[in-house]
Amino acid sequence: MGRRHMSGSEGARARPGALGPLGRALRGLFDDVRKGRASFDTIRERFVSGSRLDGPHLCILIVAMLIASVGLNTDSTEAVIGAMLICPLMGSVLAISYSVATMDRRLLRDAILGLMVQVVICLATSALYFVVSPLSNQTNELVANSSPTVWDILVALAGGFAGGLGNSRRQEPATLIAGVAVATALMPPLCAAGYGIAARDLVTFLPALYEFVINVVFISLAAEVVLVLLRVPLLRDLNGDGVVTAEESHEATRRSRRMKARLAVATLLLAVPAVFVSSNVVRDTMTQNDGSVFQKTDQFGVGVTTRELSVICPDLVSYRVGVERESAPGSKAVTERTVATVTTHEDVPAGLKTQMEALIRIHAPHLDSVRFVVS
Repeated sequence: MGRRHMSGSEGARARPGALGPLGRALRGLFDDVRKGRASFDTIRERFVSGSRLDGPHLCILIVAMLIASVGLNTDSTEAVIGAMLICPLMGSVLAISYSVATMDRRLLRDAILGLMVQVVICLATSALYFVVSPLSNQTNELVANSSPTVWDILVALAGGFAGGLGNSRRQEPATLIAGVAVATALMPPLCAAGYGIAARDLVTFLPALYEFVINVVFISLAAEVVLVLLRVPLLRDLNGDGVVTAEESHEATRRSRRMKARLAVATLLLAVPAVFVSSNVVRDTMTQNDGSVFQKTDQFGVGVTTRELSVICPDLVSYRVGVERESAPGSKAVTERTVATVTTHEDVPAGLKTQMEALIRIHAPHLDSVRFVVS
């Protein structure tokens, strides 16, 4: 028996070093993070206080939404950033993360309800602005904030982690939270969704609202992970009588695990459309003409050449330069040819083709060929 006990004790001592230096380094890192945290009461106050709705909170929300609407309507990046800095939506998002991490159902219900109220106010404000605005064109800012991709998810995760970590420190996190608000951009997609309502444009409304939702979900998820790593305690007093029984403690743990498992599955499903859109963006960026031509416009003076060609050929539609990759049948060798493609509305006379090719080769002397195409 003594020998078996000695073996078990030795095994217990061996396990902490089972991961080697990397495991010890990670353990030391998380220990440092925990040592620098604020008290659990302070963490709760910071995460929860920003979700409380009152008159000043809603006034600031409406003002921020108007600024964001003007910024998106006039393509003003400065106005959009200013709106994100004063936007109070982040408070409700962080409160949701805290309620999930601690299994506080009442707080979760109140935080979600508060966020929904703010979303409705933001959509109404934005839609009303775009209804009365004389500028009805869809700007670059509107397009950019209604195009959800996997990169938005990555930014939301990083921003949520930074926000959760900053809110848990002993020092005040005001500057860090402002940076997180700008990086994660909660308000602009909501503003773009309001434009979609005003313009009755589902193609803008649905992607913009989806981008807002994935921002909220993944910011909350990352901040919740921080709280779990910091071992913020669960709310185990389920009936609110001030006494925690063993049964309540066990039930709180069981509910927490079940909720987090369900949220993990739902979060993965939510990310699927963004991953699909991102794959299309990458494919469209990387390839042209069924994947045979990869654009290399920067090194061939395409912009300058296009302007010069349009002067001598008013029928010019487009001009681009790319690299074609070909392989001979039965051979693995791949040959590359740099090809310029000139697209026009009508067939170009031979004399004008010669003149245009000479102009093209001034900016791109090493082209293998120049191709003329009629659209």
